[in-house]
Amino acid sequence: MAPGLRVLAVDDMPAALDRICRLLRESPDVTEVCAAEDPLSALKMIQAAHFDAVFIDISMPGMNGIDMGGLLAKLTDPPVIVFVTAYDEHAADAYDLGAVDYLRKPASPDRVAAALRRVIRILPSTEPARSLVPDSLAAVPVESRGRTRYIKRREVVFVEACRDTVKLHTFSGIHPARMSISQLAESWEDAGFVRTHRSFLAAIGAITELRSDPTGGLVAHTELGDVPISRRHARTVRERLFRAANTEDPDH
Repeated sequence: MAPGLRVLAVDDMPAALDRICRLLRESPDVTEVCAAEDPLSALKMIQAAHFDAVFIDISMPGMNGIDMGGLLAKLTDPPVIVFVTAYDEHAADAYDLGAVDYLRKPASPDRVAAALRRVIRILPSTEPARSLVPDSLAAVPVESRGRTRYIKRREVVFVEACRDTVKLHTFSGIHPARMSISQLAESWEDAGFVRTHRSFLAAIGAITELRSDPTGGLVAHTELGDVPISRRHARTVRERLFRAANTEDPDH
């Protein structure tokens, strides 16, 4: 199955930003959601990493959403734009910039889902470029004090996403690497790793049991700590653990 969308949400109001991010993360069409509290931060994130779509608030101090959309429209490979606002008067400007949808706050789950379907129809493919992270990646380069070392895949117990980097949790320590967790998950899926959460990837062989946390959520227990399992990924995790328990391959 091809990976889902990578989406960036931009809003200067924390409550509104949290809401749109939550609705996006609940969509089965979305793999990753990043957040930015102002257009300048968002533009830096878009320059540093690829996003399929960006959901932009319009009324923001400094550079507003329409101005940001104008800058995005000039990019060679811009993300698909969806505006999210409390006002109607900017709709004409929004569509002139090529926005695929214009959501009124507070956007409902159905309207967000409809906007995502429009995004998918616009995109030629939701699958990111595989050349960025080869499928055969057996080691990950990490920078430390001006030196590069390689962390072997078999050393990694679980991976944690953190902004534009990932943290590789190993028995030798925690190693940050500049890499998308979605790309790493795609590369390592056939090597005994499973996505447990939008921000976590775990080695199947390192999971000793599934247990409930104090809030009633599901976690995968490893020797280096518990890894959260989202409701969206719970079934896949259970199925992969079941297959691993019944395989004769000791690496699994």
